[in-house]
Amino acid sequence: MPRRSARTLWAAKLAGRDVEPSAETLRAMGAREPFHGIVLGIDPSLRGTGLGVVEFAGAGNGRLLFSRTVRAPAKASAVDCLGHIARAVAELLDRYTVRHVAVEETIYVQNFRTAQILGTARGAAIAPAAMRGTPVFEYPPLRVKQAVAGFGRASKEQVAGQLRGILKLDAALGLDETDAAAVALCHALTFRQ
Repeated sequence: MPRRSARTLWAAKLAGRDVEPSAETLRAMGAREPFHGIVLGIDPSLRGTGLGVVEFAGAGNGRLLFSRTVRAPAKASAVDCLGHIARAVAELLDRYTVRHVAVEETIYVQNFRTAQILGTARGAAIAPAAMRGTPVFEYPPLRVKQAVAGFGRASKEQVAGQLRGILKLDAALGLDETDAAAVALCHALTFRQ
């Protein structure tokens, strides 16, 4: 099939002709290849880290394989919590053939201690992937919301509703698991090969 410009394709569409653009035309127009593979999404937190393993087989074909919120016992020290997070991530990396890890970036916090705690939780979540050489990508919360719900200031409920529809989930996930799966979906929708 010869390469056609976007203008030619649009004119054909307006004329009522069903025209499929070639792969070369799509690349020239800035279209990207759909993401294929498994993404481990992580929403890090010391006492409630969300994990979501999502498999993508092309555009709009995400399937949730596993989700979990990592919770340490109430009396566990911060160091023990970090160990729980690292072990949970390592177990998932061992169980699934994860192509990429997607992590939600830390939101801006004014309290130094809170920022430090969130930073250590992120480190514990990322370290097992880094040790295995699995690529890690980070996304700010606004970008995740925009990719999943179409609006960077979407509420958690709006993101959860969109995620449930896109991944065809029967039941709603917990908030931390929703955020983790949303980060994985954001990665699949925005990653450039």
